[in-house]
Amino acid sequence: MLINQTRIEPVKVPGCFVRIQGTYSSLRVAEQRVADFILGNAEELIHLTVTELAEKTQTSESTVVRLCQKIGYKGYQEFKIMLARDLVGPTERVYDQIEVTDSLSALKVKVFQANAQALNDTMEVLSDLELERAVRALTTARKLEIYGIGGSAPLALDAYHKFMKLGITAVSLSDSDLMAMSSSLLKKHDVALGISHTGASRDVCDAMENAKAAGATTICITHRATSPITKVSDIKLFTAAKETAFGSDAMSSRIGQLTIIDTLYAGIALADYNGSLALIQKTREASASKRY
Repeated sequence: MLINQTRIEPVKVPGCFVRIQGTYSSLRVAEQRVADFILGNAEELIHLTVTELAEKTQTSESTVVRLCQKIGYKGYQEFKIMLARDLVGPTERVYDQIEVTDSLSALKVKVFQANAQALNDTMEVLSDLELERAVRALTTARKLEIYGIGGSAPLALDAYHKFMKLGITAVSLSDSDLMAMSSSLLKKHDVALGISHTGASRDVCDAMENAKAAGATTICITHRATSPITKVSDIKLFTAAKETAFGSDAMSSRIGQLTIIDTLYAGIALADYNGSLALIQKTREASASKRY
């Protein structure tokens, strides 16, 4: 018997909205008032000056500008330009939260929808320029260290597995002491890649700070544009995900992190297509005898 299932269709959400929703919980009360107005009155906002928006939200011009900067824009004017571009076409559909009464079939649809949406949203907020800078830095790296704690540790290991196959001298670290010691020994042409959903893991941030102080190029993959890890990162790659399963956005955001790693891997490989194919084939041959 065939079961009727909802078709999973990722919705193109304005990148501005995704950024606001991703940082909303960390905003001040006044900034949240501005954010609420923007999310509910996007069309009207296009015609408002910064002074008019401040008046409508009973805040100040500096609060409006600060919000725009917190979500990754230079100021209110750039934010309005990007919002106007994003509003051409996209509409938003909010997926339902997982409920205790959900059947396994309904649960499957919701989880897949959330992950598909996270990929679409991450593509909206991921900067092509920052991505290009990251690929360039990794391609020319003398040595690469990848840091991840807790749930980010498997992602760091996945990145190591991929980049190693392209001939990059890399290491994945999840032990706080090893991260601290190793990062302090990096040099100018080395790269440190820190992976942290919240961007507030002290061990990862400390290692990134050590690496930066040692002269290495630092790259972060994170969800929070205003998190501590961004302060010690030369290159910032952002994921996006709404709160979904059990009130957590980390589950869906992990899909975005993995896809950013895949994109970096493909970008590095394309920089030297023939050479990369040869290296990948060599690693396959080396591990072939380990399989039945």
